[in-house]
Amino acid sequence: MGQGLSCRVKDEHWLFTAVQSGDLETVRSVLERDPDLIQQTTVNDRHSALHIAAANGRIEIVSMLLGDQLVNPDSLNRHKQTPLMLAAMHGKISCVQKLIEAGANILMFDSLNGRTCLHYAAFYGHSDCLQTILLAARTSHIAVSWGFSRFVNIRDGKGATPLHLASRQQHPDCVHILLDNGALVCASTGGYSFPGSTPLHLAARGGSIDCIRELLAWGADRLQQDSSGRIPYMVALKHKNEACAALLNPSSAEPLVWPSPLKFISELHQDAKALLERALMEANKEREKTVLKGTSHWVPSPSHYDSDGIDDNISEVSETEVCCICFDQVCTIEVQDCGHQMCAQCTLALCCHNKQNPSTPPVCPFCRSKIVRLVAVEVKAAHQKAWKSRMPTNCIEESCGLSAVSSFGKARIDQCIDKT
Repeated sequence: MGQGLSCRVKDEHWLFTAVQSGDLETVRSVLERDPDLIQQTTVNDRHSALHIAAANGRIEIVSMLLGDQLVNPDSLNRHKQTPLMLAAMHGKISCVQKLIEAGANILMFDSLNGRTCLHYAAFYGHSDCLQTILLAARTSHIAVSWGFSRFVNIRDGKGATPLHLASRQQHPDCVHILLDNGALVCASTGGYSFPGSTPLHLAARGGSIDCIRELLAWGADRLQQDSSGRIPYMVALKHKNEACAALLNPSSAEPLVWPSPLKFISELHQDAKALLERALMEANKEREKTVLKGTSHWVPSPSHYDSDGIDDNISEVSETEVCCICFDQVCTIEVQDCGHQMCAQCTLALCCHNKQNPSTPPVCPFCRSKIVRLVAVEVKAAHQKAWKSRMPTNCIEESCGLSAVSSFGKARIDQCIDKT
């Protein structure tokens, strides 16, 4: 009996070692000798073979275990963490995809922090895992029975949403993905960090200017207070994050905000959306240069104007390809159904307002018809380069800047409307 017990313990050790190292043949041979070993777990953390394989990205072993239906994809360790949680925690995207295909439940909470796989992907900054989990939530019963928006804003045991965690851990890519999928930008925490903290408070504390840039562009309130009465600006000052404090200072100019309430914005195709988002971030970065000027984080803009680099083929550029509102940028956005075209910067100036009213969306500045959809137009790179090389430096910078988009652009719009 003693010899049999010793052999079983030895095989169990070999199994876990082989799983961790990805030795598929050894795993097969050990399980063939003793199939019951698949139900064994490690002594301390109660990790199953599937937990170990998922955490280490051993996709072949994960596929073998799930394919033969040897284990439950939602098996729990000591902290009630599933293999999917460990795969999301370690950024093993192939294992995340395989586990979800096998029916792993994305709506399970651990006992350590009351977190789901979405929390772990956001906390550790694995944007690909985050995207995969959110896609699964859209296409599974979760969206119907629990609600997709509710899942995106799911709270852990301390009242933190995935957006709170991504902001605190300085993961701007994850912040952008969550905001793009409906995360509440001004949600307050419970017991996580300081009670009442918003994602902006947490980004200010962590010192991530990229996260702050994303949050402000999606409408984060710089004046919202936590339970101690502090606004994000005060949090940034306390933690000596000078650049973050400059952007969060209530007296500094407000950034452009993504016009998410508008219906045609929510239905944008990816190519048009990418153009508008890029224009939005460029405009806000130009504003940041003014805000950060004089601080240690200010870097002068490189000169875009080179008198020797003017394109000789400028005359070949058709006037119809240049935005008729600002006369600076090539048209990249087309209004449907009328077909009129504008550059991305002027489109944003038309759509971005301090207080957006979805019931009265903006209309085309050329024909006054209702904007049904925005699509991207084909632009020749040579034409865009020609016009940019034609403009002096200050003209280029102003065309991308906040003041230019909000004042100069609107003035041009008004002129065009009067002419029509």
